[in-house]
Order: sequence, then structure tokens, then C-alpha cells
Amino acid sequence: MRTTGQSPLLEPYHGPALRLPNRAAMAPMTRSRADDATGVPTAIMTRYYAQRAAAGLIVSEGIWPHRLGKGGPGVPGLTDPAQVEGWRRITRAVHAAGGRIFAQLWHVGRVCHPDLLGGEEPVAPSAIAVSHGFIHTAAGPKEYVRPRAMSASEIGQAIEAHAAAARNAVDAGFDGVEINGAYGYLLAQFLSDSANVRTDAHADRVRFAVEVVEAVAAAIGADRTALRISPDNRLLDIVETDPARRYHRLVDTLDGMGLAYLHVVQSGEYPALADLRPRWRGTLVGSYDGPEPGGREQAERVLRTGLADVYAFGRLFLANPDLPQRIAADAALNAPRETGIYGGGAEGYVDYPSLAAG
Repeated sequence: MRTTGQSPLLEPYHGPALRLPNRAAMAPMTRSRADDATGVPTAIMTRYYAQRAAAGLIVSEGIWPHRLGKGGPGVPGLTDPAQVEGWRRITRAVHAAGGRIFAQLWHVGRVCHPDLLGGEEPVAPSAIAVSHGFIHTAAGPKEYVRPRAMSASEIGQAIEAHAAAARNAVDAGFDGVEINGAYGYLLAQFLSDSANVRTDAHADRVRFAVEVVEAVAAAIGADRTALRISPDNRLLDIVETDPARRYHRLVDTLDGMGLAYLHVVQSGEYPALADLRPRWRGTLVGSYDGPEPGGREQAERVLRTGLADVYAFGRLFLANPDLPQRIAADAALNAPRETGIYGGGAEGYVDYPSLAAG
């Protein structure tokens, strides 16, 4: 049963770096509507993000910061002037509608295929492939391939690519950037025992994530820099022995830098939100991703108990562009459709009804 009175999701949030009109954020979600040949955002993407400007904060879909970081067909980039201009149209529309938007920088590492990279091999901390499953390409699903282990100089280039993409994000009008350190992608691969068996300095599995965050913060300011993590998430062959110890090190190293926020996804057996909240003095954005995806009541419990300051919704924001208004009216929520999630046109993307439409 819901607690009577105003939902905590509708309360303003004033943190050290963020001032939000409500605490219902939109989580980053791949939608695959960019021009595949160029990585430039398309016009329909402007409409999609502007529709959701009532969110306390929008975090964009994953954006590749490096040409070898692209995660699939139709995934946008943030590495050249045309991509920057495409995103500038989106951020202007979001701001004109009263919203706030961060760019999520998403380097997928080994979760890739040469078909997505012009024939080049994917890169990773170590030459270990994802052992099962498929990745979607323009030619259909393909098995994962063995990646190439990154050299020390390539690690440095990847770090600088994140910083350069962050500068491009600010130039494009984003209010900040969220670095994807979650869900088995490049930063999470460095954090993982199963994907990182290096014997050099980056055998320290926390090091790469810290270096990326430090580089981005130096480029655009710590108050515009955020990090997303999913401790103990086991997707894509990720294994993290003793996640508490590993993420204590990471969080303790970053705490005090003055980051915009830390985004923690509760997705494994390790109770990440409850364990890391006391160690993080800044703004904490929380999400649940299992065993049951987070809905309104779960989000409200997280906020009321202080496990997070802001809650990030995924598919509820896909199906309900006016989610805060629906919460305020205690209105029924649209259910996400099974089609139109990735790629395509308007269907399942910008055609969900709003309350105002009746």
C-alpha cells in the first residue's frame, strides 16, 4: 500500500551539484535511432527527449566516446562536430521544455563485433571473449569474438577519449556526463576478475575507472561528472569476487571529489545501495534491476529510507513520457510494449499517450 501524502518522487532535490525539480530521473536506455553510418542523432530523437523533459534529470542513452566503443547499430557518438551539432539540437529542445540532461558515455569494450567497427577487433582489458550469447549487428545476431587486449598506450587513449567526449558533451549543451561503469562494459570489464587478468599496473582492477573519472572531471569539472556502477551484476560473463571490498575501494577513492552524483544499480546479491550509501557523502542516484525491476512503490521506499536521493526509472519512462505528472495525479501507467525498443521509427518510441492527450 502507498503511504498517503505527496510522493517523495515529486519533492525537489537540492544537492551540492544538482538542483532538480523532482527526484524521478530517467535512466540511460539504448534506443538505436541515430544514423548508423555517422553516429549523428536524428530528428525523431529530439522529439523523444523533449517529451520526457519533466524528469528531474534525463540521462541519455549510451553514447560512444571512441570509435571502438560503439555498442550496436544506430547507437550515437560524441566524437565529431556533426554529432555534437545533432546533440545540441536535442539539449536545446530539452532545456526549452524545462528539463535537464546528462550524456552517458558508453564504451562497450569486448561487448562488440568487427561488423560494428569497420572490421576492426574489439578491445578489452584482456583477450577474453564473452563466452555465450549474441550481439546485434546490421546483418543480424553474431557470436561474440575474442577481443584484443589493450596496450598501455591504448588505455591512455581510451581515458583521453572519455575526456574529449565529455568536452564535446558540454559544447553540445549537456548539463553534465555520466560515465558508464556498469553492466559488463569497458569500465566494468576492468573491474572484473573474469575479464581483467592483466599483470601490469591495470591489474589493479579499480584503477581504470578512477583514471577515467579523474580525466573527465579535469576536463569539465567534477560537479558535472557522474559515474554509474552495478556491483555484483553478472551479465556478460562478469565475475567480481568480494564486490563489497572492491566497491568500497572505488567509492572511497572517488568520495570527496565533488562529483555530481554516483549512480548505483542494485542488481546482484550484494546489497550495494545499503552498503555503499553510508560511504558516499554526495548525491546518490539509485536504481533496482532485479530480481524485480523497480516500480513506483519500490522507488518511494528507497527515497524514504535514505538509500538514495534520486531514483532513476528505465522502461517506465519509455512508456510514460509524463511520468512525474502521472505520479502526481496517481494515474494509471502505460505498460511498455515489447516492440519498438531498439531501432525503427516512431512506434514504441514517441507515440505513447500522455495524460494531456486523454
